[in-house]
Amino acid sequence: MALDFGLPANARPETLAEVGEVETLRRIFPRLPHASAELLGPGDDAAVLAAPDGRYVVTTDMMIHGPDFRAAWSTAHDLGWKAAMTNLADVAAMGARPTALVMAIAAPLDTPVEVLLGIADGLRDACAAAAPGCGVAGGDLSVSATLTLAVTAFGDLEGRAPVTRAGARPGDTVAVAGALGRAGAGIWLLFRDGVVRHGPGVGSVRADGARVTSDGSNAGVGSHPHDEPGVFAESGESRASGEPDAVLGAVLRREHPDLLEAQLAPTSPIASGVVAALGGATAMLDVSDGLVLDARRIAQASGCVIRLDPAAIAREARALIDLDAVVGDHAPDFVLAGGEDHALLATFPLGTALPDGFRPLGEVAAVPPVASPDVLLGDRPYDDRAGWDPYADWDGHAG
Repeated sequence: MALDFGLPANARPETLAEVGEVETLRRIFPRLPHASAELLGPGDDAAVLAAPDGRYVVTTDMMIHGPDFRAAWSTAHDLGWKAAMTNLADVAAMGARPTALVMAIAAPLDTPVEVLLGIADGLRDACAAAAPGCGVAGGDLSVSATLTLAVTAFGDLEGRAPVTRAGARPGDTVAVAGALGRAGAGIWLLFRDGVVRHGPGVGSVRADGARVTSDGSNAGVGSHPHDEPGVFAESGESRASGEPDAVLGAVLRREHPDLLEAQLAPTSPIASGVVAALGGATAMLDVSDGLVLDARRIAQASGCVIRLDPAAIAREARALIDLDAVVGDHAPDFVLAGGEDHALLATFPLGTALPDGFRPLGEVAAVPPVASPDVLLGDRPYDDRAGWDPYADWDGHAG
């Protein structure tokens, strides 16, 4: 079945096979934003970018139909937006200003050309909204059995040292800019009612939000597509009522717009990356895989303990409930383990005023004797399974 991203059922869209690569590129190029660092852009064998700092920050992220998105729930614009935003957030997390993107798309031959144009529009709009001056300098098209996007982003440190994960020191304040828990709650809503076609299985999310383990016990709230085995069949049904996936996605987007937008088209506080660097951040990353999992990455790289303040987590959970009461008692789990919000998590020296947009979450502490770098919620460890690991968690059902 073609991935049409909700194009009208009575439409007869031109496909990539019918139009061909040259004409598809001719239609895409005018939609791509110009990068201010671009000296030579699309149309040659390679782009040429200015490097006034003499260094680049470079990052790459992939999105694959199945583990990373589902066409029945998203628009093509969503996909382009999310592909841009996830990469922009990685650049921002280094304390750099995003300057350019390059994009590669592999798609089935029966994919409508309009899908690729929508992806280009999403890339353009994400750059304009979150990183003005950043544009698309080039890319590649290919054919594949599964729709796949790969975006590489470049950033300018503007003379500053990069902010890595390894600089946190005991006494530092742990702080965050951006939302926590919304995207995790959004994917939970999309999967919470089970799958008619395959039925709930180990790792699935029950209607009450609990993840099912091999012994049937509650292992906490699921936050990623992998929590429902087999859900990525393109023509599957998602509710016990047999409601089609596309209908479910549209209904939930109307009923819970903040949570669904955060999952399908997230917005990261990109400008806060440079603000944090100028404000003395000692370590930073973007929260893509869950607050606890990503905070643990700082702890391990820095050789420290990240102690999250339970009162701060409760505050974040309350804000999530106030945004949409559907999250209920699961709100703390979404905040701690939800992921995909692409907030910026940073540490700042004790006594330093937090930059605008950042709010405190806890503190950095020394590693106790005979212990290892870790994340604590107050004085207690949090479940180390929290968060998303594509190799450990994805079950391979891509539809």
